[in-house]
Amino acid sequence: MNPVQAAPVLEIRNLSVRRDGHLLVSDVSLDVMAGSIHILVGPNGAGKTTVLSAVLGLAEFTGSIRIHPRQSGRIGYVPQRFVVDRTMPLTVADFLALSRQSRPVCFGVASATRHRVAELLVRVGLAGFESRQLGALSGGELQRTLFANAVDPVPELLLLDEPESGLDEIAVGQLEEVLLELRQASGVTVLMVSHDLDLARRIGDRVTILDNGGARTGPLDQMLADNLTGSLKGGWA
Repeated sequence: MNPVQAAPVLEIRNLSVRRDGHLLVSDVSLDVMAGSIHILVGPNGAGKTTVLSAVLGLAEFTGSIRIHPRQSGRIGYVPQRFVVDRTMPLTVADFLALSRQSRPVCFGVASATRHRVAELLVRVGLAGFESRQLGALSGGELQRTLFANAVDPVPELLLLDEPESGLDEIAVGQLEEVLLELRQASGVTVLMVSHDLDLARRIGDRVTILDNGGARTGPLDQMLADNLTGSLKGGWA
């Protein structure tokens, strides 16, 4: 792994989120260091997805969230669930072209855009999927399409909500390769929600454990070995 730079790209302080009178996240503080892959783990309902939503400005919160861009400041995001209208006649190429060309895709995908889309699909193991209907993709295929969309152009901060969900072992390996390649080439900083502790061990630098309304952060190996995290060893969803 690359050495993690000392400065944080993302600072979260005393973050709390309420919805309909219910406290979803309570007093969470963490730093995501530049160039790191930072993993959020915890049981269902601990607020992992809510933290990402707050960073994206999709949830009202108290406390503070500060992003310190070094270059573009672009944020990429892959949600855990993405609802697709399965009756909508939208191909994978159309979907990926939406943000990559100025003309509406209903008038066709430009040849340069089509070439770029093909490269992205090869990168995530979906070569030849350009003409597939988005609504006909399996959960894992859709997840890889969303990942391809999120990493081009290369973001400075990449937020991933269980990106391994629905992926087989080969696809998870491809995801790992792309993440590590992005960090090596561009210094991408990643904040990732995951329940796959083996994946976290392979690519993670630091881990934040959300549980019982609190948060604990530290080097990944140390946190996973700590007696306080014994319940992690069985894995959390």
